[in-house]
Amino acid sequence: MKREKLDLNVLEQRTLVNDLTQSLWSEVDKKKQANGAAAGPQAPSAAEANGTAVDGSSESSYTQIVEEGVTVFGADPEAPVEVRAEIDRPTELGGSISDSDDDEEEIVPVVPLAKTEPEEEEEEEEDDRAASLLNLSMAPETTGKPMNKHLESVKETVQPLLMERIDISAAVTMDRLDLARDISDIISDILIEERIQLNQREQRELSESLMHDMLGLGPLEPLLADESITDIMVNGPKQVYVEQKGKLVLSDCQFRDNAHVMQVAGRIVSHVGRRVDESNPLVDARLADGSRVNIIIPPLAIDGPSISIRKFAKQKITLDVMERTQNLSPAMATVLRVAGRSRLNILISGGTGSGKTTMLNAISQLIDPGERIVTIEDAAELQLQQPHVVRLETRSANLEGGGEISMRDLLKNALRMRPDRIILGEIRGSEAIDMLQAMNTGHDGSLSTIHANRPREALTRLENMVGMSSVNLPAKAVRTQIASAIDLIVQISRMRDGVRRVTYISEVVGMEEDVITMQDLFWYEFQGEDKGGRLLGDFKSTGLRPHFAPRASYFGLEKMLLGAM
Repeated sequence: MKREKLDLNVLEQRTLVNDLTQSLWSEVDKKKQANGAAAGPQAPSAAEANGTAVDGSSESSYTQIVEEGVTVFGADPEAPVEVRAEIDRPTELGGSISDSDDDEEEIVPVVPLAKTEPEEEEEEEEDDRAASLLNLSMAPETTGKPMNKHLESVKETVQPLLMERIDISAAVTMDRLDLARDISDIISDILIEERIQLNQREQRELSESLMHDMLGLGPLEPLLADESITDIMVNGPKQVYVEQKGKLVLSDCQFRDNAHVMQVAGRIVSHVGRRVDESNPLVDARLADGSRVNIIIPPLAIDGPSISIRKFAKQKITLDVMERTQNLSPAMATVLRVAGRSRLNILISGGTGSGKTTMLNAISQLIDPGERIVTIEDAAELQLQQPHVVRLETRSANLEGGGEISMRDLLKNALRMRPDRIILGEIRGSEAIDMLQAMNTGHDGSLSTIHANRPREALTRLENMVGMSSVNLPAKAVRTQIASAIDLIVQISRMRDGVRRVTYISEVVGMEEDVITMQDLFWYEFQGEDKGGRLLGDFKSTGLRPHFAPRASYFGLEKMLLGAM
């Protein structure tokens, strides 16, 4: 028997097998018609699939699908032509694809396991496929819908077999795209060995799900890839909410059980050197792209582990973008530009999810590239574009209860680092006194955020936080510190139509007896609602001359400032 070895890439293999199969079934149909059988193509019977000829004889033209491979017989059964895909080099993850000792006689399945050297275009196609599995730039649109029961059953079968074949030590050192490609090949191999029949869509869905579980965050990966989603909230294994276009909706994404949620939570915190367990059930972390994560688990979370993800905005949001999307007025944007360039100390106030960090990032883009900036955060998420930035992050206590580094510790250390500006991600507690002292000791232009509903409430909360420290100061002394440190308060609100708007820009003027005096420069006036549910209103200017006008004049920006008012 003459044997011919063909060097085919994946696409050519698939095309060849499909074409041969179609032509052979056509021959079968013709023979049926000649024997008086019903016309038209029919699905293969069990006998046909096992290699028995349609008419009961062994001389008919048919495709014999055997466990060892695909053998194509012609009209003459004595002169078969074999289609072989030789695989000479082993996979990187776990040995050679074929385990047979008889290299000469073994017929290797024609499946996407071939490791022959592809052309450049074929390599690009493979990279695109692997990239899509990793939710990189080529990722397809996904809906986050759960797998059907059949695929879940197949996944339970394939996953342990896949883990057995992967060399973890080799996988750790591999490029992620190469790893994705090899894992996809092994999955295809397993499906053939286990005789599991899936269509192309199901195979892709299975591969994506397994890749997400192994290399990503499991069921959350499609949600993370969807740029229209800004927040992801996991409330136990069967309830995952997302914020999409400003609205909270229940997604179709689900986990298998609580253990599956814990597995994903553990993977998140391990990347930032933290742990989550019963002794440490509250954790703040971040994803590789900068997205902010909070995790709380039982016994504190009664209905199962809870994961809250504030997604990192891939598109840089500037004051210009906010102006175009009507988050603030052009005059407001101009005043904030002047304030940033005039090195004012700015406090950004708002509720949870109102866009405080986004505003802080936007204002920080106005900082001169030559300045040295030190940022301090619980979980690093600021996106400063300047070249001279030192990023500091707090650290939780270890298993023995020691080693904790608080925000206040980092703030004290930052003062010894010769910063031009200090940016505190959020003021939450006793670090408030240290931040005020930094602002009052030559570190002009510092920025921070605080949770409050109105500008006046922000100052009250700041005063209360100073009281949390061990420094005992009279109320008037604390207020004097605040009045001299804070120059401007930007109030942001997430309104019921889902749109974030700057509702106030207020200026701290000084002290009158025991009271901090303020004046509003701008405010948002609500006027109604349109048919689509979007709120209607106007950004109003008070027309007052800003108290910091002389400061703007020093930087040559007074004309711009007064023109905006």
